[in-house]
Amino acid sequence: MILLLNLELLEKIDSQGMYKIYDKWPEIARKQYEKNLEQVDFENVSHIVFAGMGGSGAIGDIFSAILSKTNIHVDVVKGYQLPKTVNSESLVVTTSISGNTEETISVLKEASKIKSRVISFSDGGKMKKFCEENKLNHRNISSIHSPRASFPTFLYSMFQVFEPFLPIKKNDIISSLDNLEKQKKIISSENLSNENLALDLALWISKIPLIYYPWGLQAASTRFKNSLQENSKMHAITEDLIEACHNGIVAWNKQSNVQPILIQGDDDHFKTKERWRVLKEFFNQNNIEFKEIHSIQGGIVSKLINLIYLLDYASIYKSVIMNIDPTPVEPIEFIKRKLR
Repeated sequence: MILLLNLELLEKIDSQGMYKIYDKWPEIARKQYEKNLEQVDFENVSHIVFAGMGGSGAIGDIFSAILSKTNIHVDVVKGYQLPKTVNSESLVVTTSISGNTEETISVLKEASKIKSRVISFSDGGKMKKFCEENKLNHRNISSIHSPRASFPTFLYSMFQVFEPFLPIKKNDIISSLDNLEKQKKIISSENLSNENLALDLALWISKIPLIYYPWGLQAASTRFKNSLQENSKMHAITEDLIEACHNGIVAWNKQSNVQPILIQGDDDHFKTKERWRVLKEFFNQNNIEFKEIHSIQGGIVSKLINLIYLLDYASIYKSVIMNIDPTPVEPIEFIKRKLR
């Protein structure tokens, strides 16, 4: 493999230094988790709504995956309205890294109106002001570089704040931090070599990625799609593996300008593993090149965070290889200006 990327080019194209923040993700995450943030203990929580858009919405996806095997019902809202099932006993968690996301603020106001239990996270903005005026729980978290780059700052702050009542063991969080540090040695800008898994993936992608995922790892797949769209400025598609075997697989009957990427969990259900095997057999028989990405071993927190770290890095490397600065998101700003 001939490498198309070096540190000089990375620094030149990534003019706002997004990769430098990612190089520090393990350190940022650990420092944030060790901060003495005020914790909350909402008793008898059986229904939680996580509301947020973009990078903030990805946090809701993470918590939904973590809580999927508990008795807590979880909704993730990426829009303006709460589900009708929300009442005064529900917990509504609103996250807006800027503090000014209009969809999430709309959800916050609705939750306040029906007197749900509420806690919000933002770096100031209208969200903080509304919470202060209405005496609602709010935690101010400093953002870093951009909402998507601030992901570990907010996520690990929320782990710390929710520790008293969420069924996540402290050891699982510490393990995820340790694994991030190990992952950094392989995929960061300090290792722009043939052994860099994120760079290898970025170099492999040449068409539209079609990202297959199993139950439990949707958060990583969705985040990867979003990061490719924002950082690499390219289209990307996600498909649930099992569902795709009932419909999407038929589209491979003809040549396509998409590339399959298979995100596989270390301990996927045995029937899911069987499905992966059959899908790969189908691709091989039809000369369809695909790329396999495997989660690390460990708990769901470590699996998801490390996958996101790897895949986000790949999207940054891909942008630089295509001579595109990963940071600017002018089309998003266009939409915001038109909605003001």
